[in-house]
Amino acid sequence: MEVEVLTSVDWVLVCKTDDVPENGGACVKHNDEQIAIYNFSRRGTWYATQNLCPHKQQMVLSRGMIGSSGDTCEPKVACPFHKKTFSLLSGECLSGEDYQIKTYPVKVVGDEVYIGI
Repeated sequence: MEVEVLTSVDWVLVCKTDDVPENGGACVKHNDEQIAIYNFSRRGTWYATQNLCPHKQQMVLSRGMIGSSGDTCEPKVACPFHKKTFSLLSGECLSGEDYQIKTYPVKVVGDEVYIGI
């Protein structure tokens, strides 16, 4: 018999909606971690990932270009330096390399942006 483990999510207020440009990203710091927040307004959705690009270990993903990939139009972010692309849903590298980034759930309440930790 398989047992499903339920984990609770702690929602942390990280910024206001006006702090993140439409169809762009911004970086916030939670404890010692830099987190990239993306306002994908063309899709009407918000995403969050680690800010560290695992390719060259640079804190730059919040400045990356967001868009869609493939037939399923999967939301993605491209590193602004070396163009490695990552799924905003799963964190998987879409460029074919064996990299992975951490993703976080996001909710917006009024003009406040929360991430799930």
